[in-house]
Amino acid sequence: MEKVKKIKIYIGLFYLAVVGIFLYYLFSEFTLQELSSYEFIKENIDYFNTVKKTNIFLLSLFFLLFTVLWVFPLLGFGSPIALLAGFIFGKWLGTILVVLGLSIGATCLYIFANFFLKDFIREKFLTKFKNLNINFKKSEFIYLLIYRFIGGIPWQLSCILPTLFDVRILNFFLATLIGIIPQVFLVVSVGSGLEIIISQNLKPPGLIDILSSSDIYLPLGAFFILIIVTIFLRKIFYRK
Repeated sequence: MEKVKKIKIYIGLFYLAVVGIFLYYLFSEFTLQELSSYEFIKENIDYFNTVKKTNIFLLSLFFLLFTVLWVFPLLGFGSPIALLAGFIFGKWLGTILVVLGLSIGATCLYIFANFFLKDFIREKFLTKFKNLNINFKKSEFIYLLIYRFIGGIPWQLSCILPTLFDVRILNFFLATLIGIIPQVFLVVSVGSGLEIIISQNLKPPGLIDILSSSDIYLPLGAFFILIIVTIFLRKIFYRK
């Protein structure tokens, strides 16, 4: 238990240090007013478009690495990185990069938890999720795929809970890779839609203008439908 506490402290300090360094360099280069201005956003869209045209491979590789680190060790959520990917790369390449990056990062987090936090996780969560243990033993990959698709658990926790069921690393990676595609694609599509709207408007568009765009309301509508479907499936999957 003492070892787990030390690991949690080290992770927390590392996370705070990285965020602090990032914010320091960000605000040393730009003011808060610049960062929140519409002109700043448009200028950076043009910048990323230029970089994409000249060296799409390096930009994609950098973003993929950043996504992996965003999940582990930074313990970030998937939605912000998916919106950013859609904004920079569009929905197709953005989805590929985010799905691959999140899957690699999640697998690294799972491996870490399996080695260092397994006893702690069993102590805290085994009783609550013991009914799932039977299902995972029946068909590990299928149930892990469903588990990834329906969500309903905070991203970081969802990456470490499978240590309860001793799932194989390859199955964890592949189930994550396939299971998160629908959610990631829809969020990336929203980010891509925002980039299109901003690129086409010299002045900041209003909320009605944004929501009335098919590039926004179609993926948002599909996302809400997906949420409703997954809520229904969770009631079945997590039933006692």
